[in-house]
Amino acid sequence: MSELKSEPKPEPKQELSPLREALLTLLSDGQFHSGEQLGEQLAVSRAAVSKHVQAIKALGLEVYSVSGKGYRLAVPLQLLDQYRLSRELAPQRVDLIPVIGSTNQHWLSQLNQLNNGDICVAECQTAGRGRRGRSWVSPFGGQLIMSMYWRLEQGMAAAMGLSLVVGIAVVESLAAQGFSGVQLKWPNDLYVNGRKLAGILVEMSGTAGGPCQLVIGLGLNLLLPSSEQARISQPFAELAELGDINDRNGLVIALSQHLQHSLDIFEAQGIRAFREQWNQLDYFNGKPVRILMGEQVIQGTARGIDEQGALLLELADGKIKRFLGGEVSLRAEEPRA
Repeated sequence: MSELKSEPKPEPKQELSPLREALLTLLSDGQFHSGEQLGEQLAVSRAAVSKHVQAIKALGLEVYSVSGKGYRLAVPLQLLDQYRLSRELAPQRVDLIPVIGSTNQHWLSQLNQLNNGDICVAECQTAGRGRRGRSWVSPFGGQLIMSMYWRLEQGMAAAMGLSLVVGIAVVESLAAQGFSGVQLKWPNDLYVNGRKLAGILVEMSGTAGGPCQLVIGLGLNLLLPSSEQARISQPFAELAELGDINDRNGLVIALSQHLQHSLDIFEAQGIRAFREQWNQLDYFNGKPVRILMGEQVIQGTARGIDEQGALLLELADGKIKRFLGGEVSLRAEEPRA
């Protein structure tokens, strides 16, 4: 499916300085704060405050600067809380790194130190990746960015269809928290009304006959600053369209717990246990689509997935053709003029 073999690479050093983190905490309420007040609280000059404000704007945050009033964030910011996440997800390990290159890469570089369910979360990724190496736009605090480690003792073959299960788990978890109407696009995207809400990237490491180590990455749009929206090259959706996001930390906790539960079922029963759920949530099921395989284009009607997680396509002659991922892309059929 969307699983890609990957060799561990050193994670580039990324960080948010303590002073800038403190500045973000002060501004997170979405109210105006004068440069003088901020300078006093941070023990720096007003000029230094201005410099640090520019630095956090470079992370994708919208900060208003109004003469006589000071600075304020365009929208209030709920910062992730290391203490709460670690407490409520114990005994799982939680690495919270506010600004990181890639949460997936962070885990891939230390696979042998991890246990099932360990997560890495971030406020902002500077080198996030989507499927087939595409870049992933990631403004600070505008998304839920998480990578989970999981080890499959049955080996690489048992990972077939894993990204489908992850998608189902995310949709179910969101629905349980009041965010309904999310659907799935084979093999690794979440949709709202035909627009991309989230992407999943599963990367694996292992040898033939041995266990398979997986890093499951999720990038979920929450509320994106207008300045960052222009950088996205495809129709996108935000979770804020479906309801108020009152607790980002609670969202991480619920998603993590639900995903662990679904992975336990997947490990015991495989993708067949999730086929019916997938087909009910499949945005393209019953719709005309195109399958792109390099230069080849195959048209037909999407008919959900089979018990191995393969996409089923009904051709014009009524025959069913199945696709198992790799360099395969699914697109909506463009209406004829």
